[in-house]
Amino acid sequence: MTVRVRLTLVYCGLFAVCGAILVAITYGLLATNLPESADSNLTLPAGFASSCERASADPEGADPALLQKCKTAYQEGLVNGANRQREATLQRLLWYSLSTLAAVTLLAAVAGWIVAGRVLRPVHRITEAARNASEENLAARLALTGPRDELRELADTFDDMLDRLQAAFDSQRRFIANAGHELRTPLTVMRTAVDVVLAKPEPTSAELIGMGHDVQAAVHQAQALIDALLTLARTDRGRFGQEAVDLATVTEDAIDARLPGGGPARLHTALAPAVTSGDPTLLERLAANLVDNAVRYNVADGDVWVSTSAANAHVVLTVENTGPVVTAEAARTLFEPFRRLHERTGDDGFGLGLAIVASIAAAHGGIAAAGVRPGGGLTVTVTLPARVATPS
Repeated sequence: MTVRVRLTLVYCGLFAVCGAILVAITYGLLATNLPESADSNLTLPAGFASSCERASADPEGADPALLQKCKTAYQEGLVNGANRQREATLQRLLWYSLSTLAAVTLLAAVAGWIVAGRVLRPVHRITEAARNASEENLAARLALTGPRDELRELADTFDDMLDRLQAAFDSQRRFIANAGHELRTPLTVMRTAVDVVLAKPEPTSAELIGMGHDVQAAVHQAQALIDALLTLARTDRGRFGQEAVDLATVTEDAIDARLPGGGPARLHTALAPAVTSGDPTLLERLAANLVDNAVRYNVADGDVWVSTSAANAHVVLTVENTGPVVTAEAARTLFEPFRRLHERTGDDGFGLGLAIVASIAAAHGGIAAAGVRPGGGLTVTVTLPARVATPS
């Protein structure tokens, strides 16, 4: 049976039960308030009624015993008549009540069918919207109006789900398009280098070696992009081990790997112990990306500040630099894949560094936020849950 039929049966059943209870209460109250006396077993002989009539017409000349018997018979007749009237009244009440209850129950079934249809109308709209929704058609919204009841909440939740799906599909399409564009660049470089050399009748050894270097650089570029995409996909799935990781240690390792001699920027570190739970390789990649971006997008002889701390059940990694002036609106978009402040030039990267940072932070239950410095540059803060010490 459909939900509408079940709701109709529930409405009808509840109405019938409540009606039956009402009929029973009414019948019981009326039966209680109509007293019943014991029926008389008096048997009157033939002609007794005529004798009583004659005695009543001439009471002075009638036999006193006969008059007493007539009076007693009259009282008992009144009692018997009252009892029969009581039974007739209760029977008619019960018959009328049950007939009315049956008729009204049928009307309740019809009304319940109509009301159930109206109640389920928003559900039909939600079903139709879900049936019509697809990857290419996620723009339709229910926008249900009316009181904020359970159905309104369901419709609003469905609209929110469509918003998230549409945002996810749009982001996926942009990601695929950007990834294809980025991968096309090294392939184009390799094809151009090969075509230029092969177009010459007799390429020299130097030209072949130069082509090899160009192809090698393009391959390294493509490999770096693929590694970044694989890291992003790995963190998005959230499948990695959980172990104690000190952000200060992995950040120091990332600085030593990225800036073995101090680097082109003046580095200032304040690495306090900050223990969290997660994958040490991914967290080191997070710190390395932040340091790499702070050094790459900096001014000449600029400064980079790196610090770690722990407070209020959280650990914080902060990386700040003295780069170019960045607007607050542009800073909010830097965590999107393939997002750059400027058009790509030379060694400007792929625009995946901060996207990987945000993904790793989210996979570890934390958040990454970027703020602008008044004099130029960025302040990127990663907040992660602190590791809870287990009792020994």
